[in-house]
Amino acid sequence: MKRRDFLKAGAVAAPASLLAAPAIAQGKIEWKLPTSFPAKAPGVGTNVTAFADRVAAMSDGQLTFKVYSSGELVPPFGVEDAVEQGTAEIGHSTPYYAASKNTAMHFFSAVPFGMTAVETTAWLRYGGGQDLWDSLYEERGLKPFYSGSSGVQAAGWFKNPVESLNDLAGLNMRIAGLGGEAMRKLGVNAVLLPPPEIFPAFQSGAIDAAEWVGPMLDQAFGLQKVASYCYVPAFHEPSAALEIVVNKEAYDSLPANLQAIIAYAAEAASVETTAQFDYYNAVAMKKLKEDGVTFANFPDDVLAALKTAVAEVMAENAAANPKFAEVQKSYEAFLELAKDYAALVKATTFTQRM
Repeated sequence: MKRRDFLKAGAVAAPASLLAAPAIAQGKIEWKLPTSFPAKAPGVGTNVTAFADRVAAMSDGQLTFKVYSSGELVPPFGVEDAVEQGTAEIGHSTPYYAASKNTAMHFFSAVPFGMTAVETTAWLRYGGGQDLWDSLYEERGLKPFYSGSSGVQAAGWFKNPVESLNDLAGLNMRIAGLGGEAMRKLGVNAVLLPPPEIFPAFQSGAIDAAEWVGPMLDQAFGLQKVASYCYVPAFHEPSAALEIVVNKEAYDSLPANLQAIIAYAAEAASVETTAQFDYYNAVAMKKLKEDGVTFANFPDDVLAALKTAVAEVMAENAAANPKFAEVQKSYEAFLELAKDYAALVKATTFTQRM
């Protein structure tokens, strides 16, 4: 072959091979992104919309998401199922909404008397938590990303003051996660309602008490219009994590740069959301106090009973599910370190600034 013919052939062949490899990179990709929460709600809603906006901006519009608010595409508690089944390529939720699949999911949202938001992030990133989470989700063809936390939540809103353990018996209460299981041991009828149903049920009297998140979101949902006693902090959710969850097959089909963009956009959303909750919870609590809401701690006998109930719940779940026990071992190993550090350093810091 003459040199001129060789160069001509090469000039034709090279672009064809380049086009074949990254074909997905040549077009624009739009994925469905349902969320378990109202997309316009502060905190939980802005978490997913900010994430979607960041991915679109960082990818220069190559990867975009159509966000579906709670219940628009799939039921609020069905987001992970939709992503697993391919109804949507990506979703936004909190892991314990899928605890019926595997009770170990609670550790990646919140467990009673457990880690704070900062401690959870430390465990996920450096303490082996993310590896355990990835392993559990891979069994269902999913890839999870931590996308922030509400921080320390409120224990619940009550129409009457809780002055002793007897005041809880017989109440119908909306409460999520393992905290609900513990409350049942104290005679509470614990029910889990999706976020949009909390206020109507509370207002109608279908439930007597309700926990949702904390001052910012609780005020936005109008819980203070029904009850004027709010108990803090939440024994059951010292932090509650949000997640971005991706269909593993869809994720693996993306080029490396778009995979990285999803990861870093979720990380950016996590920082923004945790900061947003800390700031606006403080602002909302001040306003709620001015409007006559009473914030209080649970009485000592209630807390003591809850600690006993929680220990029973954790032991029962560990005995029933080896995966729960496996994650619990890792979680509690770091929690012990974190508690010692907090008792010596953080508690003193908070006391000094009082």
